Amino acid sequence: MPVITLCNHKGGTGKTTTTINLASAFGLLGYKTLVVDLDPQSFLSEMLRLPAVKEEHTTVAFFGLHESLADIPVVQSRHFDVIPSTPSLTKLLRHLTKPTDVFWMKENIENGHGYDFILIDTAASLSALTLNALVATDLVIIPVVPEFQSVVGAEQTWQTCLMVRKSLNPTLTEPRFLLTKVDARRRMHQRFQQYLRGQYPTNVLRQMIRTDTLLTERGKEGASVFDIDHQARGALDYANMAEEILHQLGIMPS
Repeated sequence: MPVITLCNHKGGTGKTTTTINLASAFGLLGYKTLVVDLDPQSFLSEMLRLPAVKEEHTTVAFFGLHESLADIPVVQSRHFDVIPSTPSLTKLLRHLTKPTDVFWMKENIENGHGYDFILIDTAASLSALTLNALVATDLVIIPVVPEFQSVVGAEQTWQTCLMVRKSLNPTLTEPRFLLTKVDARRRMHQRFQQYLRGQYPTNVLRQMIRTDTLLTERGKEGASVFDIDHQARGALDYANMAEEILHQLGIMPS
């Protein structure tokens, strides 16, 4: 039952797009998958065009409303279930001030559910919400555009993950960088790819996500790139990425 968190302290790196398409890939492979939108700005929930739900049925439910993930209602999307976000998470942050407040999600998840995978989409900031995700997770994927600011954010996120592993979540594995929005024609992209693969030789996923206009397609309600065109560049990239993750987790034979 791996929990995977998508995280980068820099925005615009493809966290939400990756969460949706990776979850879709897992779902298409037959894995029962849950997506948790932990971003108060609710980008993922909006991208999926989820119906409005009661506030207690959003991700605020992790923080004192339920003791088990199995008790939190979900919204069904095409290939996975979703617990949507709410702007009320911003208000909730003001009350998450105790050291133990980083363990809410971990306790809910450990108390029971029936999912093969849980994917958590986080905001582009370090907060008690992000720490809850990192404490509850097994693997962090850091989407990173091969450009200066994105790489800086990715390396800051790497350091945060190592800090969390040292002090709060000793079972957290070393993060994996996922290169996104890659344009092979741009020399800058080539340089930063080489930098990351040289600096973190075993922690950069082999599969990259290339630029593809279909990855920003919003034509269908709840659509992933697989629903728009399963043979598109983005669909092939995310399918290959999902298989690489399964190999690394030891779930799918190499």
